[in-house]
Amino acid sequence: MATYAIGDVQGCGRSLDQLLEQIRFDPVRDRLWFVGDLVNRGPGSLEVLRFVRSLGDAATVVLGNHDLHLLGRAAGVRPAETGDTLDAVLAASDREVLLDWLLHRPLIHVEGRFVLVHAGLAAEWSVATAERLAREAEAALRSRPAATLKLLRGKAERRWRDDLNGDDRLRFILRALTRLRLCGADGGMAAGHKGPPETAPPGAIPWFDVPERASVAATVVCGHWAALGLRLREDLIALDSACVWGGCLTAVCLEDRAVFQQPCADRC
Repeated sequence: MATYAIGDVQGCGRSLDQLLEQIRFDPVRDRLWFVGDLVNRGPGSLEVLRFVRSLGDAATVVLGNHDLHLLGRAAGVRPAETGDTLDAVLAASDREVLLDWLLHRPLIHVEGRFVLVHAGLAAEWSVATAERLAREAEAALRSRPAATLKLLRGKAERRWRDDLNGDDRLRFILRALTRLRLCGADGGMAAGHKGPPETAPPGAIPWFDVPERASVAATVVCGHWAALGLRLREDLIALDSACVWGGCLTAVCLEDRAVFQQPCADRC
């Protein structure tokens, strides 16, 4: 049995198929961890959703920002964006089944020392705190999806505070877990930069390099940052290697850190 963590698929279904052939994935024996962003930008979002859902317990999926965007479009609270490739999902005969399955994916998955999340963890959060706050946001998404997804369009607080409440609290949790890349020297979230860390604004550092980060004892498995690329450390497995932009789709075996990469096969 092996557990393979896989980077942002983003609708690159053929690349995923070829990667699974490369690792000789067996759904009876092996498990797949997906870092989120199963959909959008690539040409096969519908096929990817159907396939991953069909894997049942062999696949663990956390929600990414593009997954939330799909749910927001379906709920009528987010407009279509340039480059979206979600129309096939929204028009599918099994649309409601797929969207309900996606809505019930977690924002974070913790197993042993591994923490699976799409983007990152706020500097102040221990793993236990991040997991507790993720459950809060998941409950809000499932009980009032349209209102909760609409919050992503508002301005978020930079720093976490335990006394944040209401919309500000939910917005911060969702932003941190699905969109975080950089922090200021004080640990506060810094938004707007998608390039490599070396080109970040002065004073901004990757969230995982914040001094005295409360989750440093864990190994965070994440994606979201295509310009960062594959990054392996004791406390970090960053897997977005820009498949949808012509890079490759990456899998890492969690048991031995073996790396497998499949060049983009989807004319992305």
